[in-house]
Amino acid sequence: MASVARRLTVRDVALSVAVGCVTTADLAADVPGSGEPDWFSWLVLALSVAGLLAHRVLPLSSAVVTGAGSLAWTLYGHIGELLNLPFMVSLYFVAVSGHRGRTVRVAVVAALLSGAAAVLAGREAGNAVPSPVLELAVPLVPLLLGEAVRGRRELTAHYAERARHAEREREREADRRVREERVRIARELHDIVAHTVSAMTVQAAVALDALDQRPEVARGALWQVRASGREAVRELSATVAVLREDGPGADGGPPPTAPIPRLSQLEELIARMSGDRLRVTLRDGSGAGAALPTVVELAAYRIVQEALTNVVKHSAARTAGVWIHRSGEGGAGPLTVEVVDEGPPAAGSGRVGEAVGGFGLLGMRERAATVGGSITCGPTPDGGFRVRAVLPVHPRGTTATAIATNTGET
Repeated sequence: MASVARRLTVRDVALSVAVGCVTTADLAADVPGSGEPDWFSWLVLALSVAGLLAHRVLPLSSAVVTGAGSLAWTLYGHIGELLNLPFMVSLYFVAVSGHRGRTVRVAVVAALLSGAAAVLAGREAGNAVPSPVLELAVPLVPLLLGEAVRGRRELTAHYAERARHAEREREREADRRVREERVRIARELHDIVAHTVSAMTVQAAVALDALDQRPEVARGALWQVRASGREAVRELSATVAVLREDGPGADGGPPPTAPIPRLSQLEELIARMSGDRLRVTLRDGSGAGAALPTVVELAAYRIVQEALTNVVKHSAARTAGVWIHRSGEGGAGPLTVEVVDEGPPAAGSGRVGEAVGGFGLLGMRERAATVGGSITCGPTPDGGFRVRAVLPVHPRGTTATAIATNTGET
């Protein structure tokens, strides 16, 4: 009892006192046909109000105590419209704080006891005769009301939980998009910087070797270095401008964007990579069949770019070949991209590690995956290295299109 008293609130006490006052007034009223209140009647009232105090803390126990008081009044011959009020309040809280199964069981027991008490009271001479049908229905009213309120609360809680779940899903989706964006930006910067620096390194080496004996060759190589540097600055500027969406262009208009690299630009790419140290040949059969989607051409270009960069960084090969072709009847099948160098691997290049887990081949795999393609890579029997990508010409879903659009290469 002490623990119950500690858990009572001012609202619990106020409600119990208010119900007790109303019940007291009804008990003291001179209702025709009802017995005169005596000490037993007031004792039952006191016990009912005391039991009602626990309507929130122990609703079932409160219903038992107040229900016993209501039955006692009925059997004792008291009739009053509000004498059942403590019992009805307790039944309401039984339904509100419980579950449907308990409510049904309590409804059956309360209705049967109320009806039986009405029948028994009507058999005793001098007692008022309450209606058994009415007494059966009285306990059901607060239970039905409590069930309706509890159902409404559960529905509201369900909607609130769904809203919280949707908010968590939106946050997870936003985090996923941020991670994908970071990976995409890292891939774009890697493609631009790694390729350009490698090409400039090759041309600078050519210029150094030919500076004394063949100055015209050195001059041409330095022009290539300059062109590669300008190209890198242009692509980096376009990428940064896209990231700064609020940054205007030089003319006050929207930020500048770079055109999407296409397979038709492979010759320029190969020219920047080629020199006295490395000769790259191109066989392009991609023109056969239907036109290629933009995202597929972008993926193919970046794969060739990264593969040639890896040749420069990790191979001592003097020659390399790039083969672009379409498979299937009439060249309508997937686009196949192959880059093969004659080897051997450069001393201390770590070519095997690059093939397994380096960022270059990882980026190429991601490029292929964006259009639903695949990549295989590994050493050739004669000591060289091959990168082969198979790219479907109809990319699955919208991911590839979104990635191509977001690169700023539009």
